[in-house]
Amino acid sequence: MLPDKPQSTSTGIFVLGLPFALVQSGYMGLMVLVLSAWVCNHTGRRLVLKILIRAIRVRHSYQDIMDACCKGLWPNWSVVGGWMINIAQVIELLMTCTLYLLVSTTLLCDSLSAVAPPRSACSLMSLMFLLPCLLLTDLRPVSMLSLLCSLAHILISLLVILYCLSCASNWSWSFLSLSVDPEDFIVSVGVIIFSYTSQIFLPALEGSMENRRQFDTMLGWTHGVACIMKTTFSLLAVLTWGPETSEVITDNLPPNLRPVVNLCLLAKALLSYPLPFYSAAEILQTCFQGVSCPTVMVRGALLLSSYLLSLLVPRFSLLMGLTGSVTGAAMTLILPCLFHLKLQWGRLTVQDRLIDMSILSLGVVCSVAGVVCSVKRMLGDL
Repeated sequence: MLPDKPQSTSTGIFVLGLPFALVQSGYMGLMVLVLSAWVCNHTGRRLVLKILIRAIRVRHSYQDIMDACCKGLWPNWSVVGGWMINIAQVIELLMTCTLYLLVSTTLLCDSLSAVAPPRSACSLMSLMFLLPCLLLTDLRPVSMLSLLCSLAHILISLLVILYCLSCASNWSWSFLSLSVDPEDFIVSVGVIIFSYTSQIFLPALEGSMENRRQFDTMLGWTHGVACIMKTTFSLLAVLTWGPETSEVITDNLPPNLRPVVNLCLLAKALLSYPLPFYSAAEILQTCFQGVSCPTVMVRGALLLSSYLLSLLVPRFSLLMGLTGSVTGAAMTLILPCLFHLKLQWGRLTVQDRLIDMSILSLGVVCSVAGVVCSVKRMLGDL
């Protein structure tokens, strides 16, 4: 079962990795940023449509939709489908935790550059700050702090934009290229997809709305504004720093601004970690209800897993691209279209079928190619 109040994990601090993805993907990356917003809005609407039959809400979660699709295919397939959804969500949440830990480590290293501690020591220090997550029983205080940090993040993003605008006289469109390395482009597509991932939370979000008829309008405006903000932010950063754009864009800020900005982002990353961590722990405990396993042990294993992953995969962009290619493409592109075709085939027009099959095929290609390229790059860095 999904947590009662899941949190979106693909927004906020991870937007700081989009400029680097745009440098790697050039003008085609701009097209992907816009196209991804439209596709994710389309699949989000298709997914929630499966919840309703004759305007009556009959399904309440992503897992309910999977169960409906698996019925009649094979004995116990609905159980297998439920496990697949839970595994996919745990993987995405675990990768999100790892990304927060990676960002924290990077920011801590930069903040302590005068002392020059080894990266492994900074990673361990970040882990020490996160140990209270093992005893976390209530998300309300953390959610409030995270909200405040998100507001600070918006201000920091505006600061980056204003700094970029102040450097407008040095902008060069030559920093964006029409010819890009295929592997760099494929990894960047995974990063962009991950930045829009939210489909797994949409059924619960639609169910919590007072006026559910406004869901499509809300989703359209949300993706439209997100597309404009992400494209503008990424483009301005690339025009300002070009090929020197860092994986975390705040590393490009001048020395008089970077320490304060990085400390604020460090606080945000550490305070945002408990949200996906708590959700992943709740799912794991629900899946293993019949097994005698202390809560602290489950959370300890989850915390240690994210720490080890952050040590094994020190490249922020590669891990973000891999996550987008695995769970992002599956939950955002492939499954919503598959559900729509399976449950509504007889009611769909030829155009609807072609659109869904095109997005599904695109999702499969992006997923397979993204995983291969990301893993290849990771192995090359070891």
